[in-house]
Amino acid sequence: MGYDTTAYDDVEPRAPGMYFLRDALGCENLGVTVVEADDGWEGMEHDHADADHEEVYVLLHGEATLTVDGDPVDLGPGDAVRVDAGSTRDLAFSADGSKMVIAGAP
Repeated sequence: MGYDTTAYDDVEPRAPGMYFLRDALGCENLGVTVVEADDGWEGMEHDHADADHEEVYVLLHGEATLTVDGDPVDLGPGDAVRVDAGSTRDLAFSADGSKMVIAGAP
């Protein structure tokens, strides 16, 4: 078959509010994550230099700050940011009911 389907909320969250869709969609290289978060949700600083994996963050609802290499990038609904594989990133949400999609691949 030339495609796979899933609903993100049918996938067991791997962390509170984080739905990783790679396996459910049978992706070989692309990672896709949906994040549902409230004010005060914070991720952890990390990079993907070892996997040469760049990411795109798209905020659908709410407010978030993506800190890239120490520089805060404030996001509102519809904003998107691409992050290089070797850059550190740390995500935090500042509004209840926030929703974001993150996609990444080498």
